[in-house]
Amino acid sequence: MGIGLNTMLEKSETLFGSDHASVVSMNLFVALLCACIVLGHLLEETRWMNESITALIIGSCTGIVILLISGGKSSRILVFSEDLFFIYLLPPIIFNAGFQVKKKQFFRNFMTIMLFGAIGTLISFVIISLGAKHFFEKMNIGDLTISDYLAIGAIFSATDSVCTLQVLNQEETPLLYSLVFGEGVVNDATSVVLFNAIQRFDLTHINSTIALEFAGNFFYLFILSTALGVAAGLLSAFVIKKLYFGRHSTDREVALMMLLAYLSYMLAELFHLSSILTVFFCGIVMSHYTWHNVTDKSKVTTKHTFAALSFLAEIFIFLYVGMDALDIEKWNVVRNSPGQSIGVSSILLGLILLGRAAFVFPLSFLSNLTKSSPDEKIDWKKQVTIWWAGLMRGAVSMALAYNQFTTSGHTKLLGNAIMITSTITVVLFSTVVFGMLTKPLVKHLQLSSKRSSTTTLQITSGSSLQDPLLNGSSSYIQDNESSLNSQGQSDYNLDLPISLRMFWNTPSRAVHHYWRKFDNAVMRRIFGGRGVSPVVPGSPIDTSIRQWSEEVDNKEQNAEP
Repeated sequence: MGIGLNTMLEKSETLFGSDHASVVSMNLFVALLCACIVLGHLLEETRWMNESITALIIGSCTGIVILLISGGKSSRILVFSEDLFFIYLLPPIIFNAGFQVKKKQFFRNFMTIMLFGAIGTLISFVIISLGAKHFFEKMNIGDLTISDYLAIGAIFSATDSVCTLQVLNQEETPLLYSLVFGEGVVNDATSVVLFNAIQRFDLTHINSTIALEFAGNFFYLFILSTALGVAAGLLSAFVIKKLYFGRHSTDREVALMMLLAYLSYMLAELFHLSSILTVFFCGIVMSHYTWHNVTDKSKVTTKHTFAALSFLAEIFIFLYVGMDALDIEKWNVVRNSPGQSIGVSSILLGLILLGRAAFVFPLSFLSNLTKSSPDEKIDWKKQVTIWWAGLMRGAVSMALAYNQFTTSGHTKLLGNAIMITSTITVVLFSTVVFGMLTKPLVKHLQLSSKRSSTTTLQITSGSSLQDPLLNGSSSYIQDNESSLNSQGQSDYNLDLPISLRMFWNTPSRAVHHYWRKFDNAVMRRIFGGRGVSPVVPGSPIDTSIRQWSEEVDNKEQNAEP
């Protein structure tokens, strides 16, 4: 009995000590997140710095301090896990990207975005994979298989355009911002789909049959993932429109939107689909239908909540990457061959530069052939910016590298250790060095875009989110959707004939024309949306409409002589 009691006490002390260490770690990490936000705000106008670089530097400095305190044993207060990244941190980032995207700009440039994000990523993937196989076999860095080389191509094809997007102003350069933003999301999805497809197939002996199966699996994942995201978004719109949760509780509306969005992501993971594509298109559909079916309070809450969660997840990732870069366990394996590690990192950076150039400039030329208006063409300044925006590598590359080259903890194999340390080196170098040069480069190119009289108005940078979104500002409405009359129909003349030549010259506009007709006639009637969502008597929307009507009547009466 005494022995059993002593054993229980020892286990309790161990558990308590573990819990205490976790609490201390989380306190320190939260304090560092606060420091990143404060310093990022103070350095916002700095020529060379942005919040991503600030988080990386703070993480690296913290890692050095922890390394000194622990006597060179560890530099981390948390252990990196690809599950932590893919399950908890990535969903709010990608969902908010879809939820906040300017849909009209995104789908107007959809073909070009898919050209860069999908076809361009495949070109970069091939170049990096072939280059890695050619050079690394001669360097004798370890026993890497053909699957490893293809995985390297997928890992380093995943871009991180956060630094560039923080510099660009989507009001001044709507076309460029849309292309960089859209390519970044599609690129991440394509890279993850490629990586997952590589792990599913035995690529030791590649033949035409396996290649066709690989391509079919790739497109299967791409299409089915998108369909699942759209279905989840439509389900949320239908449920909220029919049950009108806001009549009883605004919290329920917000909670249901968040849970259904996350459910779509986890369902994609469950069925081994591309969760990135799923949650991105779920965000787009929710912003197009669901958001217009909720109350005014829910609209404000969802906009700011999703944006805040995305912001925190991004800072968390960059902070941890900076801290994990100094982890001594990984570097101990490669300390006897530092030249090989530096050589591998340099080759990877060179392949990244070459892979970007191999598709950005040729595909931009092809895209310009289909554009008739000079404002829609991608000039050489925009091409250089798009090329530069995709040079940075981030947390997606880190997570995929950990997934491929580690099984449990940090590997002791030389080849795997070199690939992990090289990935960290490339991520840090590209984010810090290229990121610091991004703002001067964009300003040097003096990128600007003046809207013509036929283009849409934009929200002024000084206005808050809820002003244009909740008060029916024409800038937001015109930028995201066509205006509707009182019956919910589009003011566009939908009976204008469209020839095959017009469809070829401006395919996105032609598709948008037919989609708008179908959207107004069918989709909005079923799933709601701006202009057709029912107004329940006594609801906040009904109250705000009556108050607005009373204000208009009072102004008219006061204006009468």
